[in-house]
Amino acid sequence: MRQQRDEPYPDTFIGGGFHDPSAPAQLQDPLLTLAPAPAPVPPPAPAHRPRGLVPAIAAVLCALLLVGHALVPNTGWNMGSLLETLLPWTALAIPPLLVAALIRRSIPAALATLLLAATWAAMFGSQFVGSAPGARPNLTVVTHNVDAANPDPASTARDLLAAHPDVVALEEVTDKAFPSYRRVLDPSLRYSFHTGTVAVWSRHPITASERVVLDPGWNRSLRVEIQGPDGPFAVYVVHLASVRVGPGGFTAGRRDQAVAALDSRIDHEPLKKVVLMGDLNGSTADRGLAPLVSRLSSVQNAAGAGFGFTWPSALPFVRIDQILTRGVITTDAWSLPATTSDHRPIAAGLRV
Repeated sequence: MRQQRDEPYPDTFIGGGFHDPSAPAQLQDPLLTLAPAPAPVPPPAPAHRPRGLVPAIAAVLCALLLVGHALVPNTGWNMGSLLETLLPWTALAIPPLLVAALIRRSIPAALATLLLAATWAAMFGSQFVGSAPGARPNLTVVTHNVDAANPDPASTARDLLAAHPDVVALEEVTDKAFPSYRRVLDPSLRYSFHTGTVAVWSRHPITASERVVLDPGWNRSLRVEIQGPDGPFAVYVVHLASVRVGPGGFTAGRRDQAVAALDSRIDHEPLKKVVLMGDLNGSTADRGLAPLVSRLSSVQNAAGAGFGFTWPSALPFVRIDQILTRGVITTDAWSLPATTSDHRPIAAGLRV
């Protein structure tokens, strides 16, 4: 009997179909044939951004703000007045923007920053140059918000006398502190007038005096006539309403109403020579003071060097204490050293 050899099955049953190892690849079961993996799609190339674009835009925007600050509306939050009060501090943006331009090696950013610097210098640079006096002064005036909470009024008064003033105007003079100011100032400045929280002392005779009502709720303004070296002149001592920055914006409404009343009073002032001194709670760049600045000249703008900031005393960043004049010549203007008040006093040399 011939022995049969076991032959392997020619076909193998796999996964529901037959697989023939010897069959060509194209005849294999399509369910078992793997498609080739698709080629990876490269990510899109990032958009190219010019170097220094952000500092360049920031510098241009700051320059536009300097030039067009008057276009910022003053309705609602009075943002125009707030911006104009702080406008000199835009200079702080120049150094970091210039550093950013250098780090990025961006010529457009550097040029934009130089444009900002040139704009700032055109607006404020003259205040650091000063002006040569056109005449010799014959009167020195000093004004100071002495702070109602001043712990040492006598010391403050002595500090003011160090400037050898002919006229001293004080604001926030309390009834309790008034005798201390008198004891120090009266021996040098024998003529004086006091009403409410404002007072004035003069080396020259005071020939007329009155309270000036700018705000019916407060007694913080006065007018005197002084017989000066070359004739009479009027002196106004004024403390306008405070302004605040809060959730409601820059609250300056009460101050601006008093400015309007003061402007009307100055408009009807019979004497040609006028000196207005006091805490106006605003810078001369603030449009809220525009009526006064259009009639009177700032001694700091005329003959001062720098901004002459006065508040707060420890680290002043804004000038809200002012000396404004009409019909007189300003020969010099400066800020005095800090006293025990929260404001710094200011002084001016005048030819009246």
